[in-house]
Amino acid sequence: VRTEEYRRIRVLWPDHLNLARGKYLPARLAERGTRHCLSVFSLGYDRDMGPTPGTGFLEGMPDMECHFDDSEIRPGWEDGVGVVVGDLERDGKPVPLAPRTVLRNAVDAWTHMGFKPKVGIELEAYVMEPDPNGGWRPYNAPGSMVYGTGVRSDPQGIMQAIDETGERLGFRIESMNGEFDMGQFEMTLEFDDAMRCADEVFLFRAMAMEVAAQKGHLLTFMPRPIPEFGGNGLHVNLSLGDSSGNNAMLDPSTPDGLSALAKSCIAGQLHHMAAMSALCAPIANSYKRLLPGQISGYWKNWGHDHRSATIRVNPERDGSTRLENRMPDGAASAHSSIAAVLTASRLGVEASLPCPDPETGDALETACTEEHTPDHLGAAIEALRADTEFTAAIGPEMVDQYLAVKEAEWGKYLAANGSWEETTDRLTEWEAQTYLPYL
Repeated sequence: VRTEEYRRIRVLWPDHLNLARGKYLPARLAERGTRHCLSVFSLGYDRDMGPTPGTGFLEGMPDMECHFDDSEIRPGWEDGVGVVVGDLERDGKPVPLAPRTVLRNAVDAWTHMGFKPKVGIELEAYVMEPDPNGGWRPYNAPGSMVYGTGVRSDPQGIMQAIDETGERLGFRIESMNGEFDMGQFEMTLEFDDAMRCADEVFLFRAMAMEVAAQKGHLLTFMPRPIPEFGGNGLHVNLSLGDSSGNNAMLDPSTPDGLSALAKSCIAGQLHHMAAMSALCAPIANSYKRLLPGQISGYWKNWGHDHRSATIRVNPERDGSTRLENRMPDGAASAHSSIAAVLTASRLGVEASLPCPDPETGDALETACTEEHTPDHLGAAIEALRADTEFTAAIGPEMVDQYLAVKEAEWGKYLAANGSWEETTDRLTEWEAQTYLPYL
């Protein structure tokens, strides 16, 4: 480790709640890696923990190790601190519960088929400012607008500071602009190999939230923190490179220019959409975003350059041709969401699933299907449990652990708020306390 360059190394890893956990190490000792309690994977956002499959909670809460490649240490956003994303191991084997392990397995499965997954991510988030009662209120930017730039959209320079910090640290930011609602912004990162893309999103998100906090504001990726406004997505754009480096989603001989591989990927994502939602829309608040008319990936459909479809195929037919899954939201782990998209796509290819016709309606009031994402987190949990093909493919140990944590979370939401139907139009105090500080 380059001790002449960094005083400390911040070793981070993504957990099951999309939180950045880790430790600071003196640079001179960083090559040893870090140790953490495996039972962290039983935690909820409220720090409650209990017996959870695979976490060793009743076996003494054993250790796991975090190792990293020192060549991947990069400048952090704190003076004298380098930052790196690590892999979790126990007894020399990857921890199957870890999102990086799950994604690596999903990528490897495509590699064995002769393809290289490439991914680009679009993130959406709200800037919020302190209110007089110690909470948070929408960022006061009355001159903001969709595709807004400059001081009218960002009067306190919060996003400008994030953009400047990101560029200085080498994040591959493709664009940044105001989104639809006041105080909402979109940040797009460049296409890259699936793991590098997920790591980049993970670190960028952590950096952005901390830069905003240093300026006295909250940057939240929570799916729908302001009920009167729209939601925050984490759109996963997928393409596949073949052995020659060409975009395997293309086939110039077909009427729409899409290959059979692309159509099977679409079919797989739609077939396993309900199960995917538990990972891609992972909290109770997610289902206040996934509603008809919200342009958020609600319907079980796909379309050509269609923003109201869950899977949108961009209009270009070249190296940039991709499948954009619009269901994942800002609470979702980039690693887990990409793994879910890759796994469902692969299952569609392996089973030669037929691709439905593209959406021709507006998909706001009229859609070509009546099927849609689960109505709430509880239904998404049951959908993931029921889709045994998907759970076996993405990682059964992870699914067992994840379901246990999410069932506890959903139970607490209901205990605090009563029925789901009575709270869909508002942000509950439980959500504000449980999710907002972390997401």
